[in-house]
Amino acid sequence: MAVLRSVRDRFRKERPLAGHRIGACLHVTPETANLLRALKAAGAEIALCASNPLSTQDDIAAALALHESIPTFAVNGEDRERRAAHLDAVLSVRPTLTLDDGADLVSMLHGRRTDLLPAVVGGTEETTTGVIKLRAMAARGQLKYSIVAVNDAVTKQLFDSRHGSGQSTMDGIVRATNILLAGTSVVIAGYGWVGRGIAARARGLGAQVTVCEIDPVAALEATMDGFRVLPMRDACREGRVFVTATGSRHVIGAAHFGKMSDNVVVANAGHYDVEIDVPALAKLARRRTTVRDLVEEFTLADGRRINLLASGRLVNLAAGEGHPASVMDMTFANQALSVEFLARDGRRLEPSVMAVPREIDLQVARLKLGSLGVRIDTLTADQKRYLASWSEGS
Repeated sequence: MAVLRSVRDRFRKERPLAGHRIGACLHVTPETANLLRALKAAGAEIALCASNPLSTQDDIAAALALHESIPTFAVNGEDRERRAAHLDAVLSVRPTLTLDDGADLVSMLHGRRTDLLPAVVGGTEETTTGVIKLRAMAARGQLKYSIVAVNDAVTKQLFDSRHGSGQSTMDGIVRATNILLAGTSVVIAGYGWVGRGIAARARGLGAQVTVCEIDPVAALEATMDGFRVLPMRDACREGRVFVTATGSRHVIGAAHFGKMSDNVVVANAGHYDVEIDVPALAKLARRRTTVRDLVEEFTLADGRRINLLASGRLVNLAAGEGHPASVMDMTFANQALSVEFLARDGRRLEPSVMAVPREIDLQVARLKLGSLGVRIDTLTADQKRYLASWSEGS
């Protein structure tokens, strides 16, 4: 993670977060650990809990607490009650800055811990799901501090969301099932950056890919990218592997399960475990059997089997190892630099969901290119003058 390392080296010298307390709710992985090390080097006090109970790597949680002195409240497989207690524990540090992956800390701060809001100067959000929730809060005038949507940074979407999610989602599905994707009908719900990446990787592995969308522009893009586009009510009859990547609820539900073929695989690549209506599937089933690690077979009344991966949670982190560190490097550099920006300017900003400042995106890209040994052109003085003029031309 060369980009984040260079940020950490500067942070260690400048200490831009001295005096700040950070509450973080993120996936507890080695990549996250490196982000927190950078923020600690900047002078921040940090507490961490897990944004997903199945993505937590217990050895990383232990290492952060033991070797980095970062209180870490996370256990792989924790239930909802314990997870709520862990969120409370993180908020007990009375954070001045929040880092979210799904807006759980923000939700709790704006719900039953409003007493802590006056101290908070800003926060970051890393997922589409969280950004959707935060924009809904902002539209209603309920958001009380500024959030930088790291999820929407160009150097996050183009690389982490597309290449990272695409590769790690297919990796998680293959690890969990050992299925051959060549020639297999794969249905992907959602053609945002994550869906684009999954579709591209599935096609690269030889799958026959169908995309389901509600956005006409995204559907048109998928069509012109060479994918078949169908409503889920039709695609559910034909698919063998289904992947949700929408940020929405019950994208695959009872009406779809009733039409699926025998022995299909259903997985979720969205943040929350609501994209697949698992309670509806459980009601339809006459038997539930764990057939492999993280693969639960639901046998329906007519004998058809539906295989659910990772209990409907993020398949790339629950069944795989998540994104490669080299792509998370850019996302977490965006996180670190956005936190620095908020620490400096947060009090002057109106409560809103804002884009990552363009200069941060460009800085991350420059640092990444440098770490890869890639050189690019620069404008000459004449070119700068020409581009700044309106009077020259034909």
